[in-house]
Amino acid sequence: MKILYIECNMGAAGDMLMAALYELLSNEQKRQFVEKMNGLGLPGVKVTPCRKTTCGIAGTHMEVTVHGEEEREPDAAHGHPQDFLHDHECGHQHGHEHEHGHHHASPGRIAALIDGLPLPERVREHARRVYDLIAEAEAKAHGCPAGDVHFHEVGALDAVADVAGVCYALEMLRPDRILASPVHVGSGTVHCAHGVMPVPAPATANLLADVPMYGGQVRGELCTPTGAALLVRFAQHFGDMPVMRGTSVGIGVGTKEFDRANCVRVFLGETEEGADGSIAELVCNIDDMTPEALAYAQKRLIDLGALDAYTKAGTMKKGRPGWELTVLCHADRIDRTAEDILRETTTNGVRVRLCRKYFLRPGSETVETLYGAVRVKTAERSGIIHVKPEYEDAAAAAEKAGVPYREVCEETMRAYHAGKRKGQADNE
Repeated sequence: MKILYIECNMGAAGDMLMAALYELLSNEQKRQFVEKMNGLGLPGVKVTPCRKTTCGIAGTHMEVTVHGEEEREPDAAHGHPQDFLHDHECGHQHGHEHEHGHHHASPGRIAALIDGLPLPERVREHARRVYDLIAEAEAKAHGCPAGDVHFHEVGALDAVADVAGVCYALEMLRPDRILASPVHVGSGTVHCAHGVMPVPAPATANLLADVPMYGGQVRGELCTPTGAALLVRFAQHFGDMPVMRGTSVGIGVGTKEFDRANCVRVFLGETEEGADGSIAELVCNIDDMTPEALAYAQKRLIDLGALDAYTKAGTMKKGRPGWELTVLCHADRIDRTAEDILRETTTNGVRVRLCRKYFLRPGSETVETLYGAVRVKTAERSGIIHVKPEYEDAAAAAEKAGVPYREVCEETMRAYHAGKRKGQADNE
C-alpha cells in the first residue's frame, strides 16, 4: 500500500506543503505541475519552485507571487509567512479595511474562482471542501455566519494557488493513504488585521480541535489556517510514522529562519506489511433513499475517507425493494466511518466485520503515446502484474484527439509494453 506521511514538526503552511509534495513528483510531472499552476488563470498569480536550504537541509521553496509580490507576515519577529486568513474578517466588521483601499473576496467569490480553474473535477472538489473548512473555522472564531467571512483579495489569490497546488499534487501522486504527525503549532503571538492574536490563531485552533497538536518549543506561528485545513481534509490519521520501505522524501522550505530547520517533510513509500492486511466492512440495508441521494452518499463517504462504497440490489422487510450498502475502510477508522454512514444515509444501524485482505501492490507510471502523456496504473505481487490506463487521462486524450476511448487505451498499452521491452533489452 502506498503511504504518504506528512511530518509537521514545524507546523504546516500551504506553500510549504505544496513544495514538499512537488519534490516527490517525477521530472516530467514537475514540468506539468508548474505549467498547469501558471495556467490557472488566477489574476497576476505566478508559481515558481526555488531551491532553498534551512539549517543546512536542501529543499524547495514554492514562491507564489501576486503581481510580483509574495505574501508575507508584516512582522518578521513573529516567525512564519503570513497566511491570507490573518487579514480577513466577517462582513459586518471590515469597514476600516476598505478605508485603507483593501478589497475582499467572499466565500462565494472563492468558490467561483475554484470552479473556473482548469483542473480535474476531483481536484476542484477537494479545494472547495478545504475552503468550506476554513470558512467554518473563521466564522466560529469571529462569531458570524460562514457566508459573512471575507478574505483579503491578494492573500485569497495566494492561498487559492496554495490550496489548488496541494490538491493537484496529491492527485498526481495518488497515495492510497495519507497520514500525518501531531502538529507543532508554535507559541507566542502573531500580528494580523485585528491586532495581536495568540498562537495558534483562533481559526487554526478550531480546525485542529480533533487533531493532536502541541506548542511551546518555538516562538511564532508555525501552522497557518490553510495548512491546518489541508491536513484535516486529507490526513486520515495523526500519529507516528509507520514502518515503510522504498521511501522518497520531499522537503518544503519556509521563508523564515529559526534555530532549527523550518521545513515540512513528506515521505512516500510502501508499508512494510506488504501485500496482506486487515480491512473493515460496514454494511447496512436501505429502502427509503432515491438512487440520486444514495449515489451522492457513496461519493461523500469516499471523500470522507472510506476506501470504497458500493451497493447491491435486494429485497428488504415487508417485500420492499432496496439496497445493501457496503463501505470499506481501514480498521482504525471504523467508528468515524460508521458515524459518516449514519449521517449521510437514512439507515438506523450499521453492521461491522473485520476481514483479511490480499491485494496487489499498486503503482503508477506515465507513458508517452501518440495522443500525449497517459498515466498507467500498475499492480503486482509474486510475479502477478495488472496494468491499465488511467481512465481520466485516457478519456481526456481521446476527447482532445477526437478518437474513440478504446483506441487511446490500445495505443497506451502498446507504448507501455514497447517501453518495457526496450528497458529489458538495454539491461541485457
